[in-house]
Amino acid sequence: MSMIVAIANQKGGVGKTTTAINLSAALALHGKPTLLIDLDPQANSTMSFVDIQTITRSVYDAIEDSSCTIADTIVESTQPNLSVAPSRISLAKLESKLVGEIDAHFRLKDRLEPVRQSYPNIVIDCPPALGLLTVNALVAATHLLIPIQSSYFALEGTDDLLETIEKVRARANPNLKILGVVITMHDRRTSLAKDIQSQINKVFGGKVFQTVISKSVRLEESPAYKESIFSFAPESSGASEYYRLCEEVMDRA
Repeated sequence: MSMIVAIANQKGGVGKTTTAINLSAALALHGKPTLLIDLDPQANSTMSFVDIQTITRSVYDAIEDSSCTIADTIVESTQPNLSVAPSRISLAKLESKLVGEIDAHFRLKDRLEPVRQSYPNIVIDCPPALGLLTVNALVAATHLLIPIQSSYFALEGTDDLLETIEKVRARANPNLKILGVVITMHDRRTSLAKDIQSQINKVFGGKVFQTVISKSVRLEESPAYKESIFSFAPESSGASEYYRLCEEVMDRA
């Protein structure tokens, strides 16, 4: 059975998409077919690997239309073993379309079933909100990874996310596990960042990954070249950190 990792935090700008892009790329580097599902209407994960103008079907079509599965949307990236189920801005309309539908929370899980045997690793990039798209990801996932930015407001809203997770576990997906919390955009030079790191460790304890993702210009630049950090700047700190994070993820899953 495949490992399905939802990467979620309702706060924007916490390195969620950067983590989705580079964790999926690192998993693919280990030689196993990996699928990156872009569930964010901003489509930044998609644009990091695929020319969006060439997309004919997206995750929106798969979730909205019962005759379309995730398999119908998949496009290959330039990286071996890495495929993408792309997003488009139309995904923003999905929540209003699914209101009142009895299976609204289970759409992604159902559409994923036909491809689970083909992809040992599936990574879902969630939007920065706790709406129906994120709930679909949590219902479909086996594991949750929470990126938290190393900043003053790092833990703001965390209670809401944890409450949503417990609600999903109580009814729709009792087997959902919190894989861990990864500290992102960390500036090791400042005492504030060190204080925030210890605060996050105090709240989440052993759930915090040992690997910390540093603030990095290379990580910010790589999506513009439609590359992960591993092909764009393989010798960079970002590449070594995301590779180490991937190894921790595989050990914990």
